Amino acid sequence: MSVSDSILPGKVPAHVAVIMDGNGRWAQMRDLPRQQGHMEGVKAVRRIAKAACKIGIRYLTLYAFSTENWGRPKEEVSALMALLVSCLHDEMPLFMDNGIRLRVIGQADVFLPEVRAALDAALEKTAGNTRMDLVLALSYSARWELIECAKNLARLAKAGQLDPETIDGSVIGNSLTTSFMPDPDLLIRTSGEYRISNFLLWQIAYSELFFSPVLWPDFTEEMFYAAIADYQKRDRRFGKISSSKTMLSTIKE
Repeated sequence: MSVSDSILPGKVPAHVAVIMDGNGRWAQMRDLPRQQGHMEGVKAVRRIAKAACKIGIRYLTLYAFSTENWGRPKEEVSALMALLVSCLHDEMPLFMDNGIRLRVIGQADVFLPEVRAALDAALEKTAGNTRMDLVLALSYSARWELIECAKNLARLAKAGQLDPETIDGSVIGNSLTTSFMPDPDLLIRTSGEYRISNFLLWQIAYSELFFSPVLWPDFTEEMFYAAIADYQKRDRRFGKISSSKTMLSTIKE
């Protein structure tokens, strides 16, 4: 029996975020170029996107390229950009056949014109799809996002369009690049690392975390389903008393 058969339809997380880590190490362990690891990582993206659609996840956010990744060797960055362009074209049948809408968060304006054009074309072509939003975090970092949010709110306050005393969590949340979707219910990181790596720091305040020792290219549908099944066993309290404890105290009273 597949792990997916044990997933409860009524408790599927609406939003899953993934730190896809381990492409480079996967290649190095096999004496292959790092680019080969990234290409294998694309196959994992395809698997997990289809798996997420299958069980009804509404938003899947993938940490694809951080602002810090620009500091990698120029050859690797160029290869990643070329891979991104080709994937946006090659994976279009996947998007359209599965009703996947592509979205992007991050500094998209820093990409070369050909990358920007490929992104814009994919965003436009998939805009009418409604089954799942696949959100790519590209040239993204949480600190950059929070700094930009602070700047924008400061500009509004300076212009007299915002009373600083009215700024609360909802105002900040609505000013972030992720304002179109709910915060992640579950954050998955692969490769055995136990770090958040500057990803969605505001949004994951109450997210459940799942760390897998498996390198991203080897991450399978069954492993993804196992993470979802593990999530469904957790008692999400959001700082409050658990419902099970409340029920127990009520019975005792």
